[in-house]
Amino acid sequence: MVVELISVGTELLLGNIVNTNAAYLAEKCAGLGLSCYYQTVVGDNRERLAGVMRTALERSDILILTGGLGPTQDDLTKETAADVWNRELKMDGHSLERIEAFFKERNLEMTDNNKKQALVPEGALVVDNDNGTAPGLILTEGEKRMILLPGPPNELKPMFENRIAPYLTGLENPLEPGIIFSRTVKICGMGESKVESLITDLENMENPTVAPYAKTGEVHLRVTARATDEKEAKRKVKPVVKELKSRFGSAVYTTEEEVSLEGAVVDLLLANELTVSTIESCTGGMLAARLINIPGVSEVFKSGYITYSNKAKRKIAGVKKGTLDKYGAVSPQTAKEMARGTALLTKADVTFSITGIAGPDGGSQEKPVGLVYMGCYVCGTTQVREFHFSGNRAKIRETAVSAALTMMRQCILEYYSQKTFGK
Repeated sequence: MVVELISVGTELLLGNIVNTNAAYLAEKCAGLGLSCYYQTVVGDNRERLAGVMRTALERSDILILTGGLGPTQDDLTKETAADVWNRELKMDGHSLERIEAFFKERNLEMTDNNKKQALVPEGALVVDNDNGTAPGLILTEGEKRMILLPGPPNELKPMFENRIAPYLTGLENPLEPGIIFSRTVKICGMGESKVESLITDLENMENPTVAPYAKTGEVHLRVTARATDEKEAKRKVKPVVKELKSRFGSAVYTTEEEVSLEGAVVDLLLANELTVSTIESCTGGMLAARLINIPGVSEVFKSGYITYSNKAKRKIAGVKKGTLDKYGAVSPQTAKEMARGTALLTKADVTFSITGIAGPDGGSQEKPVGLVYMGCYVCGTTQVREFHFSGNRAKIRETAVSAALTMMRQCILEYYSQKTFGK
């Protein structure tokens, strides 16, 4: 089935709001095995929105529209959908009761225009909104479907995950009835082009399919199968996942959808009963923040330091003045002393240091913007690596943190597999 995403809102066209909903929905729809060929952003204009809807209905099976379900006059999505399919708007008593209760529970005054959100196109399936006032709607016309979702992400995401995704999973494709099952193989430490070169033969499969998705510092391979039941779909997916794990080895950090790279690192620390401390310069605590975002990290995380100045590197990590004078703050020597000094200070089993030039200024021909050195100390041994990242300041810092998580994981794995680690 082909799904098309339509994001409604003039603020999106003007760039006042970043369209995160489209990225989220595109990924989720891909996970459900739906093909998405078009995404459209349209302003709060009834005529243009109607034109976009009619065009989308000609080429796609399912339309998912976000935004424009609010109480104001420029919220026109369901009104336009009703026009396109010649439906009357009728007051839905159930939705009105929920909206009234929403305001009453919060001791807020409900104005008359909020009742507009309870108007529903005739024949629509109403999807309750547990985090806001605008209900979602599902309209059907023959084999075509329009799904209308509220714009705020904190309302859209739980509605999609709890109600819309199960609805879409239950749809029957007359050409291939059954269910869809996906498993994601997450890879770190390898670029997208390298990964894709190793799965060229698998990308030609039809059922299951293998599709790569590039992330910052990672590549995800989603294996999706269609079958008459979940057991059969899992049976089709299993050998492909096994083959991918064989091809990519330790670069695969998980096959679980909910596990992030930082989560995999924390799990590794927990499994080996290792404590960790971080010391960062150019990333300014971003590595520590990624780790601390994982529940249960308090069992392993000891401390995190931001040593932006040379003075701080000397005072906190014990980096030698001679090292800084001779090699500079951005050097493998400094990264190594930062990691070792932090281990001595915190008594952590694992310490990780980052020092680099994030730009946009401060680089030179010898040490350009994007040059980053990282040091990883594991139980008495230390390894230092040099990285060269590109992009603006934010991109360099973000990519550096992803690389740091990958390196920390690799260093721990190497230490415990007794491979050559460092001196």
